[in-house]
Amino acid sequence: MSESRTAWGWGLASVDEAGNTLDVWYPKLTVGEAPAEGSRPNHNFDMMMAHMEADARGVRRLPVFTVSQLDEPIADAADAYLRLHLMSMRLAKPNTLNLDGIFGKLATVVWTNYGPFATETFALRKMDVEAERMRTTPGMPHAGVTVISLDKIPRMLDYVIPSGVRVADGGRARLGAYLSEGTTVMHAGFVNFNAGTLGTSMVEGRISQGVVVGNGSDIGGGASIMGTLSGGGKHRVSIGEHSLLGANAGIGISLGDNCVVEAGLYVTAGTKITVVDKAKQAAGEPLDVVKGAELSGKDNILFIRNSLTGAIEARYRKTGIELNSELHQHN
Repeated sequence: MSESRTAWGWGLASVDEAGNTLDVWYPKLTVGEAPAEGSRPNHNFDMMMAHMEADARGVRRLPVFTVSQLDEPIADAADAYLRLHLMSMRLAKPNTLNLDGIFGKLATVVWTNYGPFATETFALRKMDVEAERMRTTPGMPHAGVTVISLDKIPRMLDYVIPSGVRVADGGRARLGAYLSEGTTVMHAGFVNFNAGTLGTSMVEGRISQGVVVGNGSDIGGGASIMGTLSGGGKHRVSIGEHSLLGANAGIGISLGDNCVVEAGLYVTAGTKITVVDKAKQAAGEPLDVVKGAELSGKDNILFIRNSLTGAIEARYRKTGIELNSELHQHN
């Protein structure tokens, strides 16, 4: 990625009757200094805008040219959408953009199979859309308006299709997710905005906002990773390379390379962990007991619960896990 802290591009905005921007789609973005007004490329949206009047949803689609200063506060909804697109387009990695206050710049939107609706007028506009469909295609089956979600951030795949990626359920990756080539997100997996994978990865659990997962790592089914959006947490969790977060496990600390957290085990910063040292055991010396935070980010650790004593232990692990290459190399 360029060292420039500016990004720009033409977007197509959906604007409701009150003048609120519901969303902006950017088919292409450029990182670097923006061209002067007279030198801007054509937006090429002409064929997509039959007219600029409001449709049956009460929504107009308007071209917008957006320049984002990536270290500065978010200016408006168009700027917020540009930054979310940058991450899903792999033009900016998670935790490298100023996203402070992003929710205050985004409208809560009714996301449907007919596109975004304003929440305040949805009930009436829904009937208008269905009536227009019946009027314009008489004698044909008519699909009603189906609500996909009520949220500020839409599904990533409605806006960006990254290469070399599989996502089994389109609702499991939000716009702003960063998915590297070789990543597979299974049906119960989830990747939030400003989070994602930095290499080939299997995602069957939840990657929360601010979390990044290294190459060759596996987030097991039902696994949970603490984020920073709620609860007041400040530590941004990361997982290194060739590590495994077991099924239904969870972490509130970072994992280094070649680590494993046993299935069903949740390790937080305050968890008391016995550090297994074979030399000390052989000498009959007591083992160290530390808080999880002291092991955060360290490599080659197996976190496991002793099935006899119930104590959580950290044991040395020589090598990391290896993903099934057949599941990832043909994405």
